[in-house]
Amino acid sequence: MPEKIKDFYDLDAWKKGHKFVLEIYNATKKFPKEELYGITSQLRRAAFSITANIAEGFSRYHYNDKIRFYHNARGSVSEIQNFLFLAKDLSFLTEGYLKYLFDFSEEINKLINGLIRSIEKQK
Repeated sequence: MPEKIKDFYDLDAWKKGHKFVLEIYNATKKFPKEELYGITSQLRRAAFSITANIAEGFSRYHYNDKIRFYHNARGSVSEIQNFLFLAKDLSFLTEGYLKYLFDFSEEINKLINGLIRSIEKQK
């Protein structure tokens, strides 16, 4: 029997998202130093925005508020995907690492979509 979800950090979307944030931080450590305030910063901000929006959405009382924050989290995933393509085109990431990160981000998108669907059913 699955455990009851009591806090945002019990959500699979948050757990997977947190691992993804750590992966993005690790990947961007290898980016050129002159990109610290460019693509490195953008990727990191978008990454932690995923888990921050999931956490905030979880804590909201009204269904529409919850869904809005989960949509924001999903938007951050798309933002990251955009920057991953740019990082690959700038030779900051290999094709293989891009695929790994992109696939990872798609898993998070699916989990967020599941959160949205579950809230919509509760309305």
